Amino acid sequence: MFEHKLTAGDICTRIVSVAYPELSIDEAARVMRDQRVGSLVVVQERSTTDRHVVGVLTDRDIVTAVVATQKDPQTLRVADVMSASVVTARESDSVLDVLATMQRKGVRRVPVVDELHRLVGVVAIDDVLTVVAEAMGALANAVGAAQRHERSISGTPLGA
Repeated sequence: MFEHKLTAGDICTRIVSVAYPELSIDEAARVMRDQRVGSLVVVQERSTTDRHVVGVLTDRDIVTAVVATQKDPQTLRVADVMSASVVTARESDSVLDVLATMQRKGVRRVPVVDELHRLVGVVAIDDVLTVVAEAMGALANAVGAAQRHERSISGTPLGA
């Protein structure tokens, strides 16, 4: 885990639930339900391997912009409701850089793009928490091992 600097590309989920700007909101909501996700990365697709991020649509966006305002979800498109000012991370960004971006921008999910700005994955705050928890566990193990070593050379009983 610590042999190199962990990056967004290392920890991102590479299977991404996506939507297209022209998709109706009611269909986008069905995609969220069927895929059991709370957000969709909105992409313009130039080919099956060349998808560029143009927005993010969350279940909260649908609730606040459609349901709460009693608009017809069949008449609205994803482009009408999505957040177009998308925060992205590069595959090469460090996990700490991604975490700092999430904190600064107040987001819990960040699409990850390659050097040509093509979508490659998504990093969620849960992904970062997993890495931090593993690092904390390794740190605790190192401290415990050092304490055991110190006790063994000083003659102090291990349970003391």
